[in-house]
Amino acid sequence: MELTKEEEASLKGEHGETLAIAYRVLVAIGEATNADRLLPIEWAHLSGVNYNTIGDAGEEFLANLSKDAKFKVKTTVNPMGFDPNTVSKYDISEEFIKKQNSIKNSYKKMGAILSFSCIPYEIFDLPKNGTHVSFAESNAAIYANSMAHLKTNKEGAFSALASALTGKSSFSDLRKDDSRNPSLTIRMKTDQKDELTYGMLGYFAGKVAGSSVAISGVKELDRRSCKSLCAGMGTSGTCGMFTLGAVRGETMDFGKEEAQKIHDELNTTDSGDIITLGSPQLGLDELSDLSGMLKGKTFKKRCMIFCPRAVQEQARRVGFTNEIERAGGELLSDCCICLTPLIDKKDVDGVITNSVKGAYYLKTSNDVDVNLKNLAQIMKEETI
Repeated sequence: MELTKEEEASLKGEHGETLAIAYRVLVAIGEATNADRLLPIEWAHLSGVNYNTIGDAGEEFLANLSKDAKFKVKTTVNPMGFDPNTVSKYDISEEFIKKQNSIKNSYKKMGAILSFSCIPYEIFDLPKNGTHVSFAESNAAIYANSMAHLKTNKEGAFSALASALTGKSSFSDLRKDDSRNPSLTIRMKTDQKDELTYGMLGYFAGKVAGSSVAISGVKELDRRSCKSLCAGMGTSGTCGMFTLGAVRGETMDFGKEEAQKIHDELNTTDSGDIITLGSPQLGLDELSDLSGMLKGKTFKKRCMIFCPRAVQEQARRVGFTNEIERAGGELLSDCCICLTPLIDKKDVDGVITNSVKGAYYLKTSNDVDVNLKNLAQIMKEETI
């Protein structure tokens, strides 16, 4: 790789060990992915925030790093493990709370915006088209490439952190225009076109596609279905971008049979003790829709609804939360369905959700069974 004099100096440790480590990470990734140089990025979005995902080693690493490290670009962060405003209502250990707060404080010291959201594209202004960013949250990276006209690879926790510290990323993969051209088209062949179906389409695409995939038979997506598609794709594989419309390259069909196979894989029970909505977290439009759906209705079961704090505050100002909370919905911020200790096998046998991503992680990480169905079905069957 060709580095500038400043990058070479940082790599050699002339500007401190922290920057040297960060540049080593970027150079190693660049060499492994045939990058010829590093390039500047304007925004980093970090994973590795939930104590459940990074553990003691991650917490200690961040605590040490934050003693002298500062982020060089706008840096936002993924959800953590709980909502500080409601954590006292749950059986969360003091040790978890202590470690999670340590992680939070480390990111704050380094200059992160404490957004604790997996949908940064909904709560922050987007930069101009073609801007390079470094997003570690998979649904956000796919959304950035596919819908927001930005450029990012599906970054890992360490590469995005290195980008935040340096303001750089390796020029490889989906940062290059030729890598963004799909060689496979998935033809949408099912008449069922709700958010759950698009989540399963994304999950299917993630399994079979390379770095980019075309989807035909779909002209446009509403926000809920688009987020479900991005989240499903990010869950099952390495694909980091989709295009809609024209057929390109080889073709595969996604029809009723393919959708049923994925549903059979992820749906592990016919009922659930609680309902969870918000993986990815819900945005303002979705809370508005939910509020309208719940008029005159009440949830039969406990319903946990995850949204960014900025969105919850907006929703409260315009009154969307009134109907949701009257119906029994619990609004939680700063956390999400995936990997949260708020949903534990000792308390819950099964969870009802419309999220493919949530279904996958609830089963694999939380070891609870999942009843997977779309939002319309949840509203019909789980409210009175």
